Amino acid sequence: MFSGDKSARFLYPLGMPLRSAILNVMTAAALKAGKAIVRDFGELGKLQVSRKGVSDFATNADHRSEKILHQELSKARPTFGFLMEESGEIAGSDPTQRFIIDPIDGTNNFIHAVPYFCISVALEKRLNDGSWQTQAGVIYDPIANELFCAELYQGATVNDQRLMVSGRNELDACMIAAFMPMQAPTAHVVHVQKTLTSQPFLLRATGSTALDLAYVAAGRYDGACFISYKPWDVSAGKLLVREAGGLITESAGEDKKLLFVSNPHIHGKLAPLLSAA
Repeated sequence: MFSGDKSARFLYPLGMPLRSAILNVMTAAALKAGKAIVRDFGELGKLQVSRKGVSDFATNADHRSEKILHQELSKARPTFGFLMEESGEIAGSDPTQRFIIDPIDGTNNFIHAVPYFCISVALEKRLNDGSWQTQAGVIYDPIANELFCAELYQGATVNDQRLMVSGRNELDACMIAAFMPMQAPTAHVVHVQKTLTSQPFLLRATGSTALDLAYVAAGRYDGACFISYKPWDVSAGKLLVREAGGLITESAGEDKKLLFVSNPHIHGKLAPLLSAA
């Protein structure tokens, strides 16, 4: 964990590749938005105990963070499009490049003053077949002041230290993060829940999909499973996991939606079980 002045610049240890120009742009935007979120988080304790008051405050904080990110990224790359949690899709004059933004991933944690949330920013490029490929990703935890970064084929870092997924290979020694939706359970949801709860690993529901993915990349969690998520929740995090040596299984379609990421040692043990329904 990075210590010292939260406004300090991150340094590059000997042998570390310098960030690309676009990743520098993305990290600067995330750090600026993070300062505003830290200020807002500090104000939560001053609010009266009112669900509406706190929720409105959190919504405003979400919008402030997204506005900062949009402004900073637009200044640097004015032709790029955007896909944002709060404002939706904004087309750019360059249809092949877009930023994906989650201004506060883990909003409910933020509302309850639980310091487990983050900013997630990804840059995607449209390929010839029409699909999108993530080129760079940034996940910033403004409370811990941890900056997770990844670029395609360039590896992943946290505060400029190389990341690598964990090496645990026995399920009873592993910790897995998961997010289960609150909607009426379908057969697919029930299957995934039963599969996860029947295994010997430690299961954690933490409330921030993007930060969970960053923690898998950092080797803190050995894997993570999600069946309810949006592109802004996972675009940056999936790249982090891949670039840190992790494996990803993802099924499309809302009826059987599944994202499972983990270190390579346990992936083959769990991915087929989770995908079986």
